[in-house]
Amino acid sequence: MYAVIRIRGSVGVRDTIADTLRMLRLHKVNHCVFLPENDVYKGMIQKSKDYIAFGTVSADAVAEIFETRGRLEGGEHLTDEYIAETTSYKTIKEFAQAFIDGDALLQDVPLLKPVFRLHPPRKGHAGLKRTASQGGVLGNHGEEIAVLLHKMR
Repeated sequence: MYAVIRIRGSVGVRDTIADTLRMLRLHKVNHCVFLPENDVYKGMIQKSKDYIAFGTVSADAVAEIFETRGRLEGGEHLTDEYIAETTSYKTIKEFAQAFIDGDALLQDVPLLKPVFRLHPPRKGHAGLKRTASQGGVLGNHGEEIAVLLHKMR
């Protein structure tokens, strides 16, 4: 499972990349989506790598985002009680583990928004124009995407 976060804005973006970001539902800066690991999404991520940060995510990081930034339609927060009432899972952590394993989808929780609006990172970005391997934020973070997600919770 990939976590994909839009880092850069839309000024000066080529139309093909802007279209790819729209298909990924990354319309604004600091929006995050979770995507399955398949060839289609890998190609889309590779095409837009200069505007996003991405990496493989663990169940703990997904649970943290669900708890802090999970919203239902109407602006309500996602809670353990809502998960227990509407799904076969008892807690958000249990649902996050099933989501990472591929046993559950975001659509299994009624009214859950698929895009997570994150806070700008605490202590700021490490550089918006450099890749992660150069000490910046853009591109592939691998397992270290959890650190960025924690800063943006």
